[in-house]
Amino acid sequence: MSRSQQEGRDLTVLASFARPRPTTNPYIVMLGQALGRQDGLRLAYFSWKHALVGHFDVFHVHWPELLVAGKPGPKLAGRQLLFLLVLTRLSICRIPVVRTLHNIRPHHGGGPIERFLLRRLDRRTVGWIRLNPLTKSPDDARTATILHGHYIDWFARYEQPPAQPGRLAFAGLIREYKNIPALIRAFSGMGESYELRIVGSPSTEQLAVSLADLAAGNSRISVSFRYVSDAELAQEIGRAELVVLPYAEMHNSGAALMALSMQRPILTPDNEITSLLGAEVGPGWVYRYTGALASSDISAAIADVRANRGKSAPELSGRDWDHAGSAHLAVYLAARRLCRSGSRTRPLGGVACQVNAPGRNEVNAVK
Repeated sequence: MSRSQQEGRDLTVLASFARPRPTTNPYIVMLGQALGRQDGLRLAYFSWKHALVGHFDVFHVHWPELLVAGKPGPKLAGRQLLFLLVLTRLSICRIPVVRTLHNIRPHHGGGPIERFLLRRLDRRTVGWIRLNPLTKSPDDARTATILHGHYIDWFARYEQPPAQPGRLAFAGLIREYKNIPALIRAFSGMGESYELRIVGSPSTEQLAVSLADLAAGNSRISVSFRYVSDAELAQEIGRAELVVLPYAEMHNSGAALMALSMQRPILTPDNEITSLLGAEVGPGWVYRYTGALASSDISAAIADVRANRGKSAPELSGRDWDHAGSAHLAVYLAARRLCRSGSRTRPLGGVACQVNAPGRNEVNAVK
């Protein structure tokens, strides 16, 4: 038994997300499964009762704004009061907080109370996890990089059709920052041999109406604005010759890894993150464009995809979920040791997962 497994006996981690449902983000589901395979680690799913009176040794927070944001009113005020009580308990009981940095910033603005509570949470956080080595952390000395896991096993259970020449796709949750209007406008300049499929649940009715209006009149664009099951996603992504992700802000993208896990090339904005991803998975999988998305960017990517048919699968071995589970356990144990020591200035002393070469992912102790 490893040292981490020995130390991890009777370690209970309370996650900030509830028990998964069919619509839960697969990242959360696969992380929970990976943690469940770690000897001596018990994962508890979030409830206000457990957070206030239940036993746990570490509080692992994802998207903390979801706990304190919402439509103004008594329900939100009550939830924010409960969150303040949880923060008080964490402080009194010296329970460490570990935080995963999914986004550069929340995708929605918050009011003054929400910002106050999130600042209080940040002050209680002793360990940070980032999903790529370029994410800025509030404290690099107490940060571990654990790459976002792949979706290969997740979608292996579903039938995947062959790619259809000329079919472009966007599939996933539809949000303002994902910049779907740019994709529709760029596609309008494509030739008759191309078709565009957009599927996913929009964040607002207004967004759905505006996108439907923009696509109206072009018979080569089909849309389905609704929740899409995993089996349907496998079908939609499988049929695509190219998956286009025209995000205004591309950072950690589950949609990109989802397409690559199903061996479908992607077209994304060019930045440090997508450049690193392209180097990791190998040539012919991640195509990038600069400036506003243009029809010529899509045409060039398609031409290269066709020229590289038969290439090897994208290299995603560095995103194995068993590795992610053990790396998370090491972070939890380091956070608990740090909190027990009473020091908030020492390095985390856990693990840092570094991408040392395309396709390689090694875990090194932080001394």
